[in-house]
Amino acid sequence: MENPDMQPSAQNTRRYDLDWLRIIAFGLLILYHIGMFYVSWGWHVKSPHAGPFAEPAMMLLNPWRMPLLFLISGVAIIFAAEKMGLKTLSWKRTVRLLVPLIFGVVFIVAPQSYYELLAKGEIQVGYLEFYQTYISGDGDYSVTVPTWNHLWYLVYLITYSLIVLPFVPVINRLAKKMDTQSFERLMGGGRIFLIPALLFVIYRFTTDIWFPDHTHALVDDWGAHAHYFSYFVVGMLIAKNQAFWRVLGATWRTGVVFVLVSGAIMLPMWVNWENWTVNQWFVDIIRAWRVIYAWAVIATVMGAAQCYLNRPSKRLSYLTEAVFPYYILHQTLIVVIGVAAASLGLPAAIEFLTVLVGTVLGCLLLHEFIIRRVVFLRPLFGLPLKPKQRQPEEKLQPAE
Repeated sequence: MENPDMQPSAQNTRRYDLDWLRIIAFGLLILYHIGMFYVSWGWHVKSPHAGPFAEPAMMLLNPWRMPLLFLISGVAIIFAAEKMGLKTLSWKRTVRLLVPLIFGVVFIVAPQSYYELLAKGEIQVGYLEFYQTYISGDGDYSVTVPTWNHLWYLVYLITYSLIVLPFVPVINRLAKKMDTQSFERLMGGGRIFLIPALLFVIYRFTTDIWFPDHTHALVDDWGAHAHYFSYFVVGMLIAKNQAFWRVLGATWRTGVVFVLVSGAIMLPMWVNWENWTVNQWFVDIIRAWRVIYAWAVIATVMGAAQCYLNRPSKRLSYLTEAVFPYYILHQTLIVVIGVAAASLGLPAAIEFLTVLVGTVLGCLLLHEFIIRRVVFLRPLFGLPLKPKQRQPEEKLQPAE
């Protein structure tokens, strides 16, 4: 989860637009997980008001939210490797991600399993008694304990980083060969929203069929790895590809139209999916188009961000630090606050606002007044021991 220190030009200037996209992507992740408390799909705990109301918005968001994060992480690897070297980066990145992962599994995630098992009627004990079983791993439950739950992203990020770091020089050479006028012509005319997606279309009819369940368990999640690892490598390849960023800057408005039209056409089909499954050829077209839609959204938001968000601000500097603690905390807060709010019998709108405001406020207060101010807690939430100080010549720049 290194901050993406990236640029489209030859100079090593910071890519504030991708910093903002990373923050926005994690913000959408929090909203998505709140939505999981309210939709009819399976999740750890459910609101008594759960139903299909929010599912259309979730369907539009789901195909691209995690691929975007992995792509940005791949871009970040390239610039971090250039800045600190491969050996130093391997060590620092692993420690920075592994420490909060272990801490999160041991202390942060446990309440999620507790309330899930309570909801399923598998336990009737207090939290402290359950925690002894959780930490020992002796419980015979329908869910794995201990577990990393939403922290699976850190597990995958550590794994992908360690796999690709030895190959960064090779990837840099390949990326340089791609940064040509021929590449620019190939991707021009809106083809940038189609051609890169073809790899993922192939996955849709191969690995997604062979490994249909995304388990987030690392060792048996090959269908997910095909997509996420590929997006990670794509991020590495486009990090310094000026031709890619020029095409994107010139065509992202076309992408907006493409995405809106695609979403408008496909959403009614997704919502009423059982009515279309009798026509296999049509189902295959929609499945392929969903993958293209995901890439098109990612490319479009990167183009728009490059145009409008590539500038420093104090707010960006603050949120760039805050986003990691928010990510670690948010799902446990959603579960705990959601269960408490549901027990009060509140109307649906009031309950939703309680969960939303409580989650955001909990993340904000815990980060602002505890995590960032207590030295030994900072690395447990992915922050350096001490905030980096701005240099005098960087007064208009956010802290690294």
